[in-house]
Amino acid sequence: MSEITINTSQNVNIIFNTASIGERMIAFGIDMVIKAAYLFSIYFLIDLFNINFMGTDLEWLAFIMILMSPLIFYTLVSELLMEGQTIGKRIMKIKVIKIDGYQAYFSDYLLRWFFRLIDVYSNGGAIGLITMISSKYNQRLGDLSTGTAVISLKNKVNISHTILQEIADDYIPAFPQVLALSDHDINIIKTHYQNAITHNDMVIIQKLANKIQSVMKLDDRHIPMKPNEFIQKVLQDYNHFTGKE
Repeated sequence: MSEITINTSQNVNIIFNTASIGERMIAFGIDMVIKAAYLFSIYFLIDLFNINFMGTDLEWLAFIMILMSPLIFYTLVSELLMEGQTIGKRIMKIKVIKIDGYQAYFSDYLLRWFFRLIDVYSNGGAIGLITMISSKYNQRLGDLSTGTAVISLKNKVNISHTILQEIADDYIPAFPQVLALSDHDINIIKTHYQNAITHNDMVIIQKLANKIQSVMKLDDRHIPMKPNEFIQKVLQDYNHFTGKE
């Protein structure tokens, strides 16, 4: 299983494992079951209400297209609304991301969806399977064309901040109150911060910053930095003080 390293805007390196071919196939299978359930529901309702559509061939075609549109656009709409996931992908805890770390755009999802005609539905999916086996990040043609990959969210994320690796001798700490925190506190802060950064959850980051300020008895009105910058500074300061003791 290969790894993808993404450098976020906070200069944090996040290492993800790519989703295995098996995980992607199971997710696809789950989505197919959902589509089959939709088809069965439509058939059941038509039979239940004895619906007989009377119209021209063109009108009949339009009627069929309307009924089939949820199936046709299921993957595209799901990945747009669920930020890179379908129901199957969410159950399997895998997700589509850009390899450069940015959120995939509509054009990326659209192109991936279009390439499904080649990757998935032509030759029994052989093209997509061969491409995933031979590519570095288990990418099918749709992924390669958009610079995306499908990653697993189940693995523990390995995050390293470049500043935390080494603290310069002339480093100037900002919060001596950081010594009120224990190693256990710092580990908890790191864990929650890593998870929040991974999921771009600014609400959790804000709550975490507020909690740290409360424990350190700081007035947030006198902290001229964003919550994520504050948390990074706290971690750096703790590393500075404990590393010199």
